[in-house]
Amino acid sequence: MSYKIIVDSCCELPDEYKNDPRFERIPLTLELGDYQILDDEHFNQKDFLDRVAAYPQCPKSACPSPERYREAYHNDAEHIYCITLSSHLSGSYNSAVLGKNLYEEKYGAKDIYICDSESASIGETQLAMKFMEWEEEGSMTFAQIVEKAEAFRDAMSTYFVLDNLETLRKNGRLSGVKALIASTLSIKPVMGAIKGVIIQKGQSVGIKKALTKMADIIVSEGKNLDAKVLYISHCNCPGRAKLVKDLLLARTKFKDVKILDTAGVSSMYANDGGVIVAI
Repeated sequence: MSYKIIVDSCCELPDEYKNDPRFERIPLTLELGDYQILDDEHFNQKDFLDRVAAYPQCPKSACPSPERYREAYHNDAEHIYCITLSSHLSGSYNSAVLGKNLYEEKYGAKDIYICDSESASIGETQLAMKFMEWEEEGSMTFAQIVEKAEAFRDAMSTYFVLDNLETLRKNGRLSGVKALIASTLSIKPVMGAIKGVIIQKGQSVGIKKALTKMADIIVSEGKNLDAKVLYISHCNCPGRAKLVKDLLLARTKFKDVKILDTAGVSSMYANDGGVIVAI
């Protein structure tokens, strides 16, 4: 059975899948005032971070149009899986759903599943890899894969530590944080999410201690970690990503560990130095 996995550009695909015909990545738009770029294969992280550092206001992002999603669904694949940013963080999910409605109005019914990842970045990656794994096994129906994906998503956890939360805060993405305790630049919160809404899980003084605390929380909250793939993404800080990997492997085992660079949307919100973990 042929299939296609469509992701929005907050999803970090491993290098070996970036040109794989089974995947299609739909770009969001990044905006710094009058300067706008698509978060596509031409995204230059260093140039973008330099522009953000020089820009006096807050960068923004805009989700793809429903028509762009409709176009992505129009292919020969019999099963379509579309994975988006948390609907609490972006309009990408709603746009993808509207795109499905537009597709069906024009072309008729098709097996299209729109998955609200209730996460971002490598949380979307985790789901994309699972859809591929289950389709390649060839033992499940479309409906069974959808059911399994929803159970996997509900059990998945996303964590992150950033040098600053200003882009998230100024863009209204911290509505789930009742009281952000950090009051100085040296205090770094450890963040997580519940059903796609960002929450604070803890904090420490200094980035290294915050990353250590994040590792402690992951191990304490994690279940059956030795059967799971650990994904870590980082924004221009491979040393921090490796530190998190080493901290976690010193405490527990995983089926595999993957470290990826953040693409455009994740780079904008994580900012220079941010680290994200999905398990």
